[in-house]
Amino acid sequence: MKRILIVDDEESLRVSLSALISRNGFHTLTAANGRDALALIQQNDIDVAFVDVRMPEMDGIALTRTLRESGLPVSVILMSAYGSIDDARDAMSAGAYDYITKPFKSDEVILTLTKALQREHRNDEIRSAVGATVPLVGQSGIVFRSESMARVFTLIEKIAKVDSIVLLVGESGTGKELVARAIHQRSNRSAAPMVPVNCGAIPENLIESELFGHKKGAFTDARADKAGLFLQANNGTLLLDEIGELPLQLQVKLLRVLQEGTFRPLGAQQDVRVDVRVIAATHQNLEEKVKNGSFREDLFYRLNVLPIRLPPLREREEDVLLLIDYFISRNNRKFDSKVTGITNEARKMLLSHAWPGNVRELENVIERAQVLAEGTQITPADLPPNFQQKENVVRTTIESGELSIKKAVRIVEEELIRKALQKTGGNRTNAARLLEISHRALLYKIKEYGIS
Repeated sequence: MKRILIVDDEESLRVSLSALISRNGFHTLTAANGRDALALIQQNDIDVAFVDVRMPEMDGIALTRTLRESGLPVSVILMSAYGSIDDARDAMSAGAYDYITKPFKSDEVILTLTKALQREHRNDEIRSAVGATVPLVGQSGIVFRSESMARVFTLIEKIAKVDSIVLLVGESGTGKELVARAIHQRSNRSAAPMVPVNCGAIPENLIESELFGHKKGAFTDARADKAGLFLQANNGTLLLDEIGELPLQLQVKLLRVLQEGTFRPLGAQQDVRVDVRVIAATHQNLEEKVKNGSFREDLFYRLNVLPIRLPPLREREEDVLLLIDYFISRNNRKFDSKVTGITNEARKMLLSHAWPGNVRELENVIERAQVLAEGTQITPADLPPNFQQKENVVRTTIESGELSIKKAVRIVEEELIRKALQKTGGNRTNAARLLEISHRALLYKIKEYGIS
């Protein structure tokens, strides 16, 4: 039987809520404050906790944060008679599953409880699949709580033991190399090296030699034999990052290696056979590159055996606070920093950011903030200038004395377009969908307002 904990300093509410939940087939426990609740959770297997936001000693948000930081697998539903937006945001930021306001209806309580238990069931399946608790910080450094990343990790576990080619697709900074390393570490090739190479970072005239090696005298500067990256990764894994940047003439040679397992180094007379698992990664749309002739169709289909899409950070908001805590803890060890957390105002600013640079951008922002922080908390002043709170464009327009509806609408419209483009990482199709206008209309307005 599922165990539900009710935490509230009002005895009448504890009694009535306990009776309601018990009638629906659940076992209930109660606590009058956060500290007592924490002790009960540590001593019992609690599935869901209904927690009052405002209590003496330890309030509901502090209890929720403590549960999250300690890794205790309890879904928290926060309750408040105040119902303010700030309370709701703070609750979700602290790691609560949901938020309900007093007075609440019986069916609302049971519906929210049912959804929380369904979420816990899905998390149990994920934990069983990955063999770890969620959130996960493994050897590969992958940190997540979101279902979108949990699905990625489930795929990693499934494909790691087979030798099929994997294609990782995701925006810059989403962690493609970390995922590649997670696959390698869980594969039968983990004792051999994983060799990463960025195909877009090597000059075109050198990339063939880098990948396949050369014999002494093969070209002017070839003063000795050189083993290419394919040979260095023999029996292991080769990560071809930014595969979309590979020149067309080399795409043919890569296709042959993938199909036959052999290649010929520059200047060599014989082929070399290798046993390498290839993981390719790109932030580009390879299908579009196939259509415009800059990427071979046969190579695309050879690479696209097991595609994995990595979600951008803006699609995994529940991971942002988790990653912030992880980076703060890691940087404390790295820099001997004494930062213990982040203020509510700074937290709100980070949560409202669109993160076009994804996890890499967040990592850099937190590192910068910790270096600049003068106290034990990261404050808004420690964040980059573009994070500082912007003035409300509507209020600013009204207070300026502007009475022309036509002009005011243009100001607000331009700001909404900029925000939509920022939120979608510059994807105009998705921005048009958010703005509820046609793609053509959006393109016209971008041109009209001179938005880059």
